[in-house]
Amino acid sequence: MNVTAIENFVCVIYNISFMNCTWHVDRNASGDAQYFLYWKTSRNEDFVRCQNYITDNYGRHTGCRFQNVTIKENRKAYFLVNESRNGQNILPYRETIYLYEIEKLTPPLNVTVNCTEVSHSCEIQWQRPRTSHVDRDICFKYEIIIEKKADPEERIKNTSKTERIITGNSYIFDSFNANKRYSVKIRATNNDCLVSENWGEWSTPVEFGREQLTSISSYTLLLISAIAASLILFFCIITIYLKTVPAIVLQPKDLFHDISPVNFQTENQFIKHETEEIITIIEEAA
Repeated sequence: MNVTAIENFVCVIYNISFMNCTWHVDRNASGDAQYFLYWKTSRNEDFVRCQNYITDNYGRHTGCRFQNVTIKENRKAYFLVNESRNGQNILPYRETIYLYEIEKLTPPLNVTVNCTEVSHSCEIQWQRPRTSHVDRDICFKYEIIIEKKADPEERIKNTSKTERIITGNSYIFDSFNANKRYSVKIRATNNDCLVSENWGEWSTPVEFGREQLTSISSYTLLLISAIAASLILFFCIITIYLKTVPAIVLQPKDLFHDISPVNFQTENQFIKHETEEIITIIEEAA
C-alpha cells in the first residue's frame, strides 16, 4: 500500500495562540493528488479537519493555519495528513508533537534603559515573553545584544557589540560612555521548564546614549533648581513674617466689671415690690 507523498512536515505556534503547519509535496507525487490535514490534542478526542488551507501554484494543499491554539504542559498533539488520489487506498502521514516544543516565543516585553552618567553604567530591564502556559520568570533565559552605533558627526564608523546569555530580568551595562550612542535588543529561550528550546523573536531595538542622556540631565537639573529656589523663597518669607508680626496676647474679660449696676437696682426693686404685695394680702386675710 502506498504512503502519503509528503515530506518536511513542520508546525510552529506564534503570537501565543496561532499555529501554522506546512509540508512539501514529494516530487514523485501524482499530479492529481490532494492533501487533507487533521489534528487533535488528546487520544480520546476525534480528529478535527483543517478549515484554512495553504495552497501551492497547482492548487494542492501544502499547509494549514489554526487559531485559538492552547498549549497545555506536557500535552501531545496528534497530526494526520490524508492523500486523495483517484480513489486509491493510501496510508496517511502521522506525526506526534509536544506543542510547547514548537512555540516561537514572543519578544521580551517592556524593555527599558536607565543610565547614570556618574557611574558610567546603565540598568536594562524587561519582562518575560507572553505564553499561554508559563507564568514564571525563572523559566526563561535571555540573549542580550548591546551595539555601539556609528557616529557620522564624529566620523566614527566602527561599531562594537556586547553579547551576553543571562537569567533574570535585568542587566547592568557598565561600559557606558555618555558621549556614545547605543541600542539593545533581547530574545528568550527555555531555562529548565516546559518551554521551547528554540530562541524566540528579538525585541524591537531600544536606543540610548548621548541624546537621551543629555535631554534627561538638562530637564532634571532644571527641575531640581526650580524646586530648590522655591524652598529658599518659602523659608525666607516665613522668617521675615515671624520677625515683623508682634505677638498678640489675649486679655481675659472681667465678667463682673461688664455687668451694669442699673440692672442690679432694677432687679432689687422688682423683688421688693413683689414682697410687699404678698405681705399686704396676708394682712387682709387675717
